[in-house]
Amino acid sequence: MAERRPDSSARKSRAEQVAADIEDEILQARLPVGVHLGRRAEFMERFDISPTIMNETLRILRNWGLVGVRPGTGGGIFVASLPPQLRLGAMDLWFHDSGTHPLQLFEARMHLEASLTAVAFDRATASDVDAIQDAYDHMASARDARSYVEGTMRMHRTLVTAARIPVLDGMHQSVMALLKATLSRATFIDGHEPMLQHSLDVHSGIIEAIRTHNRVAFDKVMKIHNDNLIRTDDPRRSPDTRKDLPGHQKGSSSLKRPAHRMS
Repeated sequence: MAERRPDSSARKSRAEQVAADIEDEILQARLPVGVHLGRRAEFMERFDISPTIMNETLRILRNWGLVGVRPGTGGGIFVASLPPQLRLGAMDLWFHDSGTHPLQLFEARMHLEASLTAVAFDRATASDVDAIQDAYDHMASARDARSYVEGTMRMHRTLVTAARIPVLDGMHQSVMALLKATLSRATFIDGHEPMLQHSLDVHSGIIEAIRTHNRVAFDKVMKIHNDNLIRTDDPRRSPDTRKDLPGHQKGSSSLKRPAHRMS
């Protein structure tokens, strides 16, 4: 299992900062496996770090499965593998390998939320609605893709909590915690603004339907929301899709999603 990325809210060591910078460069440039990144001495000079910090940086990157080191002539540091990647509406997301592909985690999240959100409609109290609204406000005020996706996760957690089914709530919390812990990079795609606004409108509609106990409006907005989920068979939207994922069949998908939406 890959080492979890340090919490972004915690103070990072110098090695963690350098590792994150190198990871960001690899992912931003979409470097293929096998590309030569340079030699240890070149990285030490470039980042002005000691051999000890360089060793720790390489340990972190290797634990993430991102780089490999080859000794001798023609050796150096190479891209060893690419992390799982998904396109979720207006965002591209990359994950550290946790042993479970993020598509499977999103599928588990989808099935848990499909039933629990319906229960939350019936059980949510006024304080629950206030908590959901507060989570939505944080999501809507996000200024970058990572903050937005984490805000979305927070809102979905408040919805599930309002259902008051502790066993399923615990399962959902575990899935969301793993997604958040392994999320390594999130970026908005070009022209993301309409999709982002659509997502905000849908989530706002869910809150309003629960607040007003409007079953018709709730069923309608949840249908739109559920139609906006990831699809696993479109390589343009989920470039890392693997044919050997359980349940995956060519031309079909257990996670459906139209072309220009965002959950």
